[in-house]
Amino acid sequence: MEIILSSSSSRPIYEQIVVQIKEMIMNGELKVNDSLPSMRKLAKDLHVSIITTQRAYDELSKDGFIHVIPAKGAFVSEQNKDFIREENLRRVEKQLQDACLIAKQSGITENELEKLLHLIYEEN
Repeated sequence: MEIILSSSSSRPIYEQIVVQIKEMIMNGELKVNDSLPSMRKLAKDLHVSIITTQRAYDELSKDGFIHVIPAKGAFVSEQNKDFIREENLRRVEKQLQDACLIAKQSGITENELEKLLHLIYEEN
């Protein structure tokens, strides 16, 4: 499991860890019941505090991506299809908000943006 942290990112380190692990789960790189590194090992590998990795694992657990079994470790949870859809919908919404902001700043009309979205959607 490779996690890349950026000191120039505006996101806190724990959030960078959370986002990357979520991505690995969502794209199937990490599968149901796969074990994650211990918090201590991940902290050591990433050269961060164990408190940082604990916060990341707590967030992942709270969001239902992993479950932690005391004295055994952290494991990828079985994903609910509705949950995955909702998470993906949230991600798409964020990217569309960014696209709308750029479009407005560039003078691109809503109609032009809709046409562009339709073309891109049809290509994929």
